[in-house]
Amino acid sequence: MIQKTVPPTQSGRTIPAAFLVGGLICVLGQALTDLYLLFLPQQQASTLASVTLVFLSALFTGLGLYPKLAKFAGAGTLVPITGFSNSVTSPALEFKSEGFVLGLGAKLFTLSGPVIAYGVITSVIYG
Repeated sequence: MIQKTVPPTQSGRTIPAAFLVGGLICVLGQALTDLYLLFLPQQQASTLASVTLVFLSALFTGLGLYPKLAKFAGAGTLVPITGFSNSVTSPALEFKSEGFVLGLGAKLFTLSGPVIAYGVITSVIYG
């Protein structure tokens, strides 16, 4: 029944776009790490590169650019850490008009909450 109503995915276009954009995000992350390694130790450079990618993703989500990129690239933008940042930032922007407690606080982790919960559970189980 659902198969009749869902339009077919254009895999010939979406797979290369996801690969290209996801790869470019990873290249940007590596370039940031290499840049930060000029001034910082490995651990701090890697952490700062991740923080920079999260910040840029949140900024581009707020400017309305990240959703357009995600529509074009699909999973290429959702799989890297930038997708996690987008999943936290989007509900925060959408529900901020409902106030800090009932809007922002209640809806902030609607998309990313299960990821955090299963990540913590898995890390406890596997050590």
